[in-house]
Amino acid sequence: MKTDNKLIGAGLLTAIAASLCCITPVLALIAGTSGLASTFSWLEPFRSYFLGLTILLLGFAWYQKLIPKKQIDCNCETEEKSKFIQSKKFLGIVTAFAIVMLAIPYYAHIFYPKTEKHVIVIDKSNVKTVQFSISGMTCASCEEHVNHEVNKLLGIIKSTASYENGNVIVEFDNSKTNIAEIEKTINGIGYSVTEMEDN
Repeated sequence: MKTDNKLIGAGLLTAIAASLCCITPVLALIAGTSGLASTFSWLEPFRSYFLGLTILLLGFAWYQKLIPKKQIDCNCETEEKSKFIQSKKFLGIVTAFAIVMLAIPYYAHIFYPKTEKHVIVIDKSNVKTVQFSISGMTCASCEEHVNHEVNKLLGIIKSTASYENGNVIVEFDNSKTNIAEIEKTINGIGYSVTEMEDN
């Protein structure tokens, strides 16, 4: 029974570890502490290992629960009520929680409010497009976080972040904001601007 609990606990921990890099930006948004967004981005290269380990551990825990126990032939009382933490129901709850944690990159965007921007550009020559190369973005949750924070700046027309390309392309009115302000915002939420390209 203790082995089952250890398997369940280890499976839960690996599921959380696999999701930390993606859940941290969402938690930072909810808590209003944007600077913590990329705190666990260093875990991203290990995500697939944590994912595999979670599946392996929880799969083995289910195997242990579902295989028939050997019956001992004796006249003694062996009927003892198992604790909730050792039940299939508890393992089911942990498995469901692990699935929710592991799937975070696919639904994290729902936590970020969609803001409709109506920027009035008086002089079209003021409109600039700059591509910022960023380190620290690891999933769609990071993209949403960068876009959300950049769009708070006055004069931003459009912000398109991509963790796959490791960049964000920002279109803005440079009479209302500037490159330095955008870079400061990105760096301020825990990511690092590594280079800029003015288009």
